Amino acid sequence: MSAMRSISWAFMALLIWVPQVQAASVTLPDFTELAADNATSVVKIWTVTNAKPAEHGGMSPDQEIPEIFKRFFGDIPFPQQDIRPQETSGSGFFVSSDGYILTNNHVVEGADEVTVTLTDRSEYDAKVIGTDPRTDLALLKVDGADFNAVTFGNSDRLKVGEWVLAIGSPFNLDYSVTAGIVSAMGRNIGENYVPFIQTDVAINPGNSGGPLYNLDGEVVGINSQIYTRSGGYMGVSFAIPANLAKNVYLQIRDKGSVSRGWLGVLIQQLDKDLAESYGLPRAQGALISQVLPESPAEKSGLKNGDVILRFNGIDIANSSELPPIVGTVLPGEKADVLVLRDGKRQIITVTIEELPEDLAAARTGAAEPDRAPNNALNIRTQDLSIEEQSMVGESGVMVTQVYPGSGQDAGLAAGDVITMMGNRGITSDAQFQSLQTQLKPGHVVAVRLLRNGSPLFIAVRIR
Repeated sequence: MSAMRSISWAFMALLIWVPQVQAASVTLPDFTELAADNATSVVKIWTVTNAKPAEHGGMSPDQEIPEIFKRFFGDIPFPQQDIRPQETSGSGFFVSSDGYILTNNHVVEGADEVTVTLTDRSEYDAKVIGTDPRTDLALLKVDGADFNAVTFGNSDRLKVGEWVLAIGSPFNLDYSVTAGIVSAMGRNIGENYVPFIQTDVAINPGNSGGPLYNLDGEVVGINSQIYTRSGGYMGVSFAIPANLAKNVYLQIRDKGSVSRGWLGVLIQQLDKDLAESYGLPRAQGALISQVLPESPAEKSGLKNGDVILRFNGIDIANSSELPPIVGTVLPGEKADVLVLRDGKRQIITVTIEELPEDLAAARTGAAEPDRAPNNALNIRTQDLSIEEQSMVGESGVMVTQVYPGSGQDAGLAAGDVITMMGNRGITSDAQFQSLQTQLKPGHVVAVRLLRNGSPLFIAVRIR
């Protein structure tokens, strides 16, 4: 009997002990020390933008009343609209002890006055040293010394699931602290030059420009945007990586503007069929749909149809990853580009140049219906006229009619200018028709075309 009691007590002790071990294994991090050490590095930013009468549709005091109104209302003056300055707020943080502050460009854009408030309630007039709209960053400066500057961390070492903490002033609630985890890395949400850090940290209006810390107290990002349908936090927020922000800050501080690398290509993502046509096991890399004239890419020998698999030692999984990587290369530096061409991999060295301000270009084409063809794509084409070829800037053939078949399945349309099929450039309609005779049912071929002035690769599966 005593033996049975001993076993029962031992079993009960085991039941009590096991949950204690499990509870200890899921202890959450303590942010108190991190928040206390870094609060004085964070500032609240107030901006004032003076409104103009024309913006409100009112009449300025020196504006004469039209004669037509005088006839009906006499000389009674019109009431003037009460035009008040617009005030907004955001967050920022010291990046140097002598008063440089980093924040978002949209926090100070267009502002006539910028005021910075510290945790001790002291206020400073701030000067905008420079801005970079492409990355939504701005550098401010206040007079003074011995400010508590942050320490930058290496944002490239961030891992999904890692704890992060934000400090800012959402809804004018000064120096609020929120925490969460890194949800994803390298998010492209419309800005080609920012591979955003996605987190579930609560970010709201007023947090913009504030720092995102790791558990070592290092700034790894700048809180910039949220995904929302309500105007408030919905569980998804985005931060600019610290490595990118530091690069922009140093350039603005040293020369007042930002220079970023330019390769000079238009790219697109490969889908499953395009990947198959190139002999790739999966959709990866950035497909060059157009090499821009006089660009670094053209000078180095990159070609339309090349698939960039690696840039400067960094693998390119998605086309959206390439622009921010190229942008970090300083003009004049060389970069090794691993491309897939004609089924073979080769490395091409490119001397990167500075991104121009304006890369706009336009191309147009026309089409007329014609009789049904007898070819693999089941489309009708014709040679480009001299005027059309001059307008397009490339050789190729014009699609004049598309009939049910392989070409229509792939999305070809009248007006498309086909410039390449497979790895062959198209120089004439006769050559294009000859190439089609080599296509067999079941094969997938990559076709490069110009549509409404923009280059595009599509995969055509032959019926």
